[in-house]
Amino acid sequence: MTPITEAPVLEGRWVRLEPLSQKHLPALEKVAFGEKIWRYMLTTVQNRQQLESWLESALQERANRQIPWVTVLKEENRIVGSTRFIDLDPHHRTVEIGHTWISPQAHGSRVNPEAKLLQLRFAFEDLGLNRVAFKTHHENLQSQAAIRKLGAVYEGTDGSLRHSVWFSITREDWPQVRSRLEERLQATQPSV
Repeated sequence: MTPITEAPVLEGRWVRLEPLSQKHLPALEKVAFGEKIWRYMLTTVQNRQQLESWLESALQERANRQIPWVTVLKEENRIVGSTRFIDLDPHHRTVEIGHTWISPQAHGSRVNPEAKLLQLRFAFEDLGLNRVAFKTHHENLQSQAAIRKLGAVYEGTDGSLRHSVWFSITREDWPQVRSRLEERLQATQPSV
């Protein structure tokens, strides 16, 4: 696996994933507040202080095998959410994609599918990973449907306080998943 010295910018046709930084705080403030976004998250962000705390925590986690990005709608150069690599494990060649949230106005658009395509391409083609995992709250049916629609395979449900539903995409799955995502992006309604 190629070592990551700095989080890269991942750019697609409609979406750009930029490494999260303090400079993004004002733009995040415009889209981050809303119960629907944080309903199934372990963190709640309803005001600037909570957003600052979320941002600081995300930046500190970079030292702990995480890569946080902001999700930018290129056409308007507007931040519409955030996503991360979690538990990047070079030895086992695995990563989890998570902590993903998108402004409700961007749901159902090209934003999430293209962001996931960019992350998956980086994981499999640039880093040479073998497996990408996804995990979501057992009651978050919208997220589970979105993960399945990516082509991820259901692996099981675990937990006690919060049941987590696990999915994965493996290196062997990647060519078919990539083709399906590219076809889906061509057929999807324009971004918000």
